[in-house]
Amino acid sequence: MAEITLSHLRHSYYPNPAGPDDYALKEIDVTWRDGGAYALLGPSGCGKSTLLNIISGLVTPSEGKVLFGDRDVTQLAPNERNIAQVFQFPVIYDTMTVRENLAFPLKNRGVDPAKIEARVSAIAEMLEVTEMLETRAAGLSPDNKQKISMGRGLVRDDVNVVMFDEPLTVIDPHLKWKLRSKLKELHQRVRATMIYVTHDQTEALTFADEVVVMQEGVVVQTGTPVELFERPQHTFVGHFIGSPGMNVLPCDLKGDHAVFEGHEVALEGPVTGGDGTPMLGIRPEYISVAEAGLPATITKVADVGRHFVIDAVVGNTALKAVSEHGAPNPGESVHLAFRPEQTRVYRNGWIATEARP
Repeated sequence: MAEITLSHLRHSYYPNPAGPDDYALKEIDVTWRDGGAYALLGPSGCGKSTLLNIISGLVTPSEGKVLFGDRDVTQLAPNERNIAQVFQFPVIYDTMTVRENLAFPLKNRGVDPAKIEARVSAIAEMLEVTEMLETRAAGLSPDNKQKISMGRGLVRDDVNVVMFDEPLTVIDPHLKWKLRSKLKELHQRVRATMIYVTHDQTEALTFADEVVVMQEGVVVQTGTPVELFERPQHTFVGHFIGSPGMNVLPCDLKGDHAVFEGHEVALEGPVTGGDGTPMLGIRPEYISVAEAGLPATITKVADVGRHFVIDAVVGNTALKAVSEHGAPNPGESVHLAFRPEQTRVYRNGWIATEARP
């Protein structure tokens, strides 16, 4: 296992890129600690798979370095990087038994038979497939096939990193939570460095200790699930993380306050300098129906089980709030209170307020 560092990494699929728009990956500097669980999260086309392929050695970056520990592996072939990869579709041999599939990566490397047997037994127990060891893979259900594919990635104890490229995409929704839980459990037991690529925020936030959020080839924020939710550094993170996503509202500035639809709104801290039209950002969870606040009209209420999602209009601007205990009826006039420590200004998408200590 190894710490993984991506240093000043950029990549373009054009032979002579002329500008930033020609790069699938803009400059990226990321370090993943040895033994951690990480996720690359973002929509299709944001550069996640390109970045994963650079780490695995399938793609050589246009610029920058990939380091495993202190070793520069940028120019090394995949088989020289000592990695394991689990793909979106299970990579197993249908004609082999489960035991033979799990043993294959070790047997192929000439590992001692006694060690092979011990590792296969240990991984089978972790995956809860011990009773299937003599079953041919062709007869397994899709979720069990993906379990075996995961097992093939985990059976080696000498890899630098195990990478998962959207491994639950083809799994039925009601089985996904089982495999997510199993994967988290496996990481806690084997403590290998794991990188999980997905466009699904639930998968990323439940698996990873730290999440790298990408948009259009740029890392817009790296942080724990709590950090991404509590203080998005970019409006894209606010939109992409959370359901419903963060409200992004037009505003003007008046000192260290925002003015929204003619009403002064307190912020988490001082507004920093810079160019760009200011926008007000606050998550629905931090807007409440109160005795005093911004006058609003309720337009819609949705009971989603755990809470109510409230659609309202303040002046000419629509926004969403979340209520844990009941909600007003559509058409009612109410007041909405914004929690100041969770209300902040963004410019050109990036956060532009300082948090008070």
